[in-house]
Amino acid sequence: MPVISAPHEFNVDDLYIDLQQVVGRPLYLKCEGFNFAGSIKLKAAAEMIDAAERSGLLTSRTTLVESSSGNLGVALSMIAASRGYRFVCVTDIRCNRVAVRLMESYGAVVHVVTKPGADGGFLGARLEHVRDLCVRDDRNIWLNQYANPGNWGAHYRTTGPEIIKQFPDVEVLFVGAGTTGTLMGCARYFRDEGLPVEVVAVDAVGSVTFGGPIARRLIPGLGTSTRPEIFDRSYVDDVVHVEEPDSIAMCQVLAAHGFLLGGSTGTVLAGALSWLDAHEKSRSGTAVLISPDLGERYLDSIYDDNWLRANYTDDLVAVGSTDERRGA
Repeated sequence: MPVISAPHEFNVDDLYIDLQQVVGRPLYLKCEGFNFAGSIKLKAAAEMIDAAERSGLLTSRTTLVESSSGNLGVALSMIAASRGYRFVCVTDIRCNRVAVRLMESYGAVVHVVTKPGADGGFLGARLEHVRDLCVRDDRNIWLNQYANPGNWGAHYRTTGPEIIKQFPDVEVLFVGAGTTGTLMGCARYFRDEGLPVEVVAVDAVGSVTFGGPIARRLIPGLGTSTRPEIFDRSYVDDVVHVEEPDSIAMCQVLAAHGFLLGGSTGTVLAGALSWLDAHEKSRSGTAVLISPDLGERYLDSIYDDNWLRANYTDDLVAVGSTDERRGA
């Protein structure tokens, strides 16, 4: 029985869903949402704060500042509360209300950016706001998940080895590309260990990370409007871009089988199936996907019929509607 004294000390690292019965392929979904922060971002948050403490950057005067679409902000809020730090999260209007309330419940201050930056994306506007906060008060310390090696280092040390421990014969790993911390950490680990694992990034259409044109994105977690500094394309074997309606439809398929997971999970699964079909990979090969979080934080968006109607087509609403899933 685990006994902990701090919330970040608990994380389920060996839970996988066999998706054979869901999608007809031997895919294994690594579930990272079972910890007190509710997402894989707990790993990066703990690593970055630990490194900042070791360097002497954090003191009793410090206020942590970070830009986040939701999950990292929740994880940092939780650890900040546990260790006695003040925390300000800069997010934008796409951040779901549950994540905002969670951060505020831990005592964090949340700044919501309402207008996109000059590049048309919200990330640039968020980063500008973070920089302004740090200029105005030298007690504000920006961890900068987009450039911080602790972001990918956490997954180099944990997520990559965890996958190999459970699936030493894994042939393909599908990872969603947001800040690219998980992607870079796993890919670097496999490369350094000489493991023949093909790493396929799954990104959202409208993200600029892999050089595509910027476009509207409503689902937080994957994709960027500013390429992260920690991203190194040379570690990635291939990339798949997924339209948001396909991500949502896949989330609904999973929910229909009793697995309520986050929007990024739907994106990664849709991308994996598309890539496997295109490459005619053997159904007997082992493929692993990473699920960053659970679905409760998306009940007011991708699992809500009114939100779907307001933002997408009627065809998608029909696929994802509550009545359709219940067979009404």
